[in-house]
Amino acid sequence: MRKEYNFSKMKGRKNPHANKLKKQVTLRLGTDVIEYFKSIAEETGVGYQNLINLYLKECAHSGKKLKLKWAS
Repeated sequence: MRKEYNFSKMKGRKNPHANKLKKQVTLRLGTDVIEYFKSIAEETGVGYQNLINLYLKECAHSGKKLKLKWAS
């Protein structure tokens, strides 16, 4: 094994599986929700869209369900 490797001549290559990891969608979120996640993003240094994705992923994996009660 070499002590050092020269990667300067290597060509970059995109991950062929990256497009299957996430799908772009359009959501209408309340401004209060966006501001909440943006404030957390400033504290953590993680982008607010990534935080929203992580939260929704956690809900999906844990099977968390929203309890709705409709007014009659």
